[in-house]
Amino acid sequence: MDRRRDRVHALLEELKALLGDGGVIEGAEVAQRATSFWDARPHQARAIVRPRTTGEVSRVLAACHAAGHPVVTQGGVTGCSMGADAQTGEIALSTERMRAIEAIDPIGATATVQAGVTMQSLQEAAREHGLLYAVDLGARGSCTIGGNVATNAGGINVLRYGMMRAQVLGLEAVLADGTVVSSMNHMLKNNAGFDIKQLMIGTEGALGVVTRVVVRLHPLPSSRNTAMVALQTFEEVTTLLGRMQREMAGTLSAFEVMWDNYYLAATEPGGHRPPLARDYPFYVLMEAEGADPAADAVRFEQVLEAAMEQGLILDAVIPQSESERRALWDIRENFEFMMANRTTYLYDVSLPIREMAGYAAEVQASTAGTWPDGRTIIFGHLADGNLHLFIQPQDDNATHAASDALVYAPLTTRHGSVSAEHGIGLEKQGWLNRCRTAAELDLMRTLKQALDPKGILNPGRVIPPP
Repeated sequence: MDRRRDRVHALLEELKALLGDGGVIEGAEVAQRATSFWDARPHQARAIVRPRTTGEVSRVLAACHAAGHPVVTQGGVTGCSMGADAQTGEIALSTERMRAIEAIDPIGATATVQAGVTMQSLQEAAREHGLLYAVDLGARGSCTIGGNVATNAGGINVLRYGMMRAQVLGLEAVLADGTVVSSMNHMLKNNAGFDIKQLMIGTEGALGVVTRVVVRLHPLPSSRNTAMVALQTFEEVTTLLGRMQREMAGTLSAFEVMWDNYYLAATEPGGHRPPLARDYPFYVLMEAEGADPAADAVRFEQVLEAAMEQGLILDAVIPQSESERRALWDIRENFEFMMANRTTYLYDVSLPIREMAGYAAEVQASTAGTWPDGRTIIFGHLADGNLHLFIQPQDDNATHAASDALVYAPLTTRHGSVSAEHGIGLEKQGWLNRCRTAAELDLMRTLKQALDPKGILNPGRVIPPP
């Protein structure tokens, strides 16, 4: 034990020499940080290293590789699957000092950024050039571009712009032994051999640490029309989705569905003010963005009016100001108060849209049968086939494992996935074989062994042992 302690001490002294003042924090300063946005317990890492450049990341990983010491990469620490939650003894590699927006090319519509740049910072910088960084989600103020790449982030605009994978043109990453792989491509088309960036996107830091990224930007829409509507059945929700996609001529950018249990929880006393009555079965928050403010507003309202006249939409509210629009989106995005003083298990699943109603009903019934005093809350990005669930057992004997079984088991027969956009991390690893074949898992292990033979990068995460 003393020999191991001496080795770790020597490694940390080496890292301090490499990174200089403030580059390594230890002890009480580490414990003052929360484990993650979702877990307020003290940070468990042995130390947090904070490089500023790709070169420093390379030197850190080379030293940790030589010492065989585990490293977990951290961005904004907003992930929901414990992928970036440092475990006792691990060294956390934080990108919090890598926040440079290196370049924005308004002609090629690209941005080159370091991994620690927050989503909101990039969105604001792009907007100054009349451009849009299209990936968007509620954690925009704290989640980082590197973390978004590592988890293949989705969010509210996926139906129009695609997930993070569709935005990344090039990237730079550091492998476990410190090797720098730079593929900073700026072009939409480049079929010159293997697409190396795909080895890093969505692999949760298990194969390398992303340090710099080239992302696509899009023309900034000049119109935005938003509405929250109420509907009676899930079939009518999907009918409305098809109509909006067809009649809004490709400008529909968001279509968020909320089951009644979500809307009730979001608008209960102490929550958000309900813009619509609280007794409808389904609520949808939708948004269309275009290039002709006057014409787009007329078209949007005409489509809604027609849907209401036909009885498809039961009630609707259209915001008349940005503050009213933001209040509607707060209902969908700001839900932390629902979890106050309640044990809550969070889920992020995907399945064919046609299977969603039956799946939701089955989970609600099985949860109610298991924990009669509990509640199930369901909402999500309908057009992407992505649902989020909060299971709140209200039972002191409830376990996370029991909740997982209620949520994940029904996905198998419905050809669904245990993770739509949050990744696998530590939390879902045991369920990965429910949505991946044995051959796929073997290939994942082969790639991991080839690129990280000592298994120091995010050990134990994502890939289950054989």
